[in-house]
Amino acid sequence: MVAIQEETPEEAVSPPTPPETGKISKEKLFNILSQTDVSKTDKNIFLVDTPESNFKIFTSIDVPLQEYLLSLISQVKQLTRGKPQRIAFVVMEPDTGKIIAMTGYDLSKPDTNPCLESDYPAASVFKIVTAAAAVETLGYDPQTQLYFNGNKYTLYKRQVQDTKNNKHAYQISFSSAFAESVNPVFGKIGKNHLGKERLESYANAFGFNQLIHSELPFVSGNFETNSNDFHLAELGSGYNYDTTISPVFGAMLISAVINQGRIMMPTLVEHVTDAEGEVIYKTEPATYKSAITPKTAETMMQIMQKTITTGTARKSFRNASKDPVLSKLVMGGKTGSLHNREHTIKYDWFTGFGKEKNGNKKIAMAIVVGHGEYIGTKSSAYGNMILKQYFKKPPEAHAQL
Repeated sequence: MVAIQEETPEEAVSPPTPPETGKISKEKLFNILSQTDVSKTDKNIFLVDTPESNFKIFTSIDVPLQEYLLSLISQVKQLTRGKPQRIAFVVMEPDTGKIIAMTGYDLSKPDTNPCLESDYPAASVFKIVTAAAAVETLGYDPQTQLYFNGNKYTLYKRQVQDTKNNKHAYQISFSSAFAESVNPVFGKIGKNHLGKERLESYANAFGFNQLIHSELPFVSGNFETNSNDFHLAELGSGYNYDTTISPVFGAMLISAVINQGRIMMPTLVEHVTDAEGEVIYKTEPATYKSAITPKTAETMMQIMQKTITTGTARKSFRNASKDPVLSKLVMGGKTGSLHNREHTIKYDWFTGFGKEKNGNKKIAMAIVVGHGEYIGTKSSAYGNMILKQYFKKPPEAHAQL
């Protein structure tokens, strides 16, 4: 039996010299951590008693931010109308992979950590992959002009036919098509211009279809093609039930954009000490995938900013330029929404980033809300709240000004 106690951050001590390799394995650490759900607590240090020894586990959780997210969850749970069936928040440092906040709930599976579940439909979040592939292999830039027929948010076979422009076609820039999440445009890119091999190649480059061996192992997401040509349009636009991701992986996808194309291995544990205070495990930042080139990542950052200024998240960020915190940030992201197969839950994504214009702090985040009968707070609104909370100056900083 493993006994786990939570310890307040104030009791932390400075770690001694980095350990020798192999004193405690990642697998053993996973078994220890599986005894507690770190997504339900506001502590960042844990005392663990095992038959072999006593351990102290130091995590990367940002306690004020985690407390804030837990307070949001507490408010949501008290709702009678608009309470989500599922909700998950993940915030990480894109340049280190450290998870600094993670919480949520699933009404149908209360004992699970919803941030690690990989059955959420990716929806238009997958347009990140499609867009990056188009920039890198087709030479698209934010101003590339594209055309589509019909409604922006539908996807029919007639909308993805590879025909020349006609008098009924709408013209739109690549960046606006991404920001407004125009399905026919990305359906055409997937089916007619990228094709099966390129879509598979870039899905693999970002890390789909893999068990990620973090201290909390989880499946990244699922991406599969078949022999149906129209399915490539559905995949490229994210308009399908088959492509799925976990919220942690959603934050990793955004991390590639803000970290010059590199996705870091997500980590939660910073180090572990034994009963004598000796460090027996220490996490070093490690690159998980080099998904795209730095130049592609820079282009993706440009088009993602339009999601917030003129695209699908504009309502949630409409006063950002006047906000004392948000106005000092470079922000971007991608939204996505799709019902489940049973039409009982409407999934609503915001995967986004924020970085200081005059500083080094930056975060990547993924929020997914599984709305029930009534639509409550949108995921992009939560993204706004998280950015304000994380980047606001602490009270003592204000006092020194």
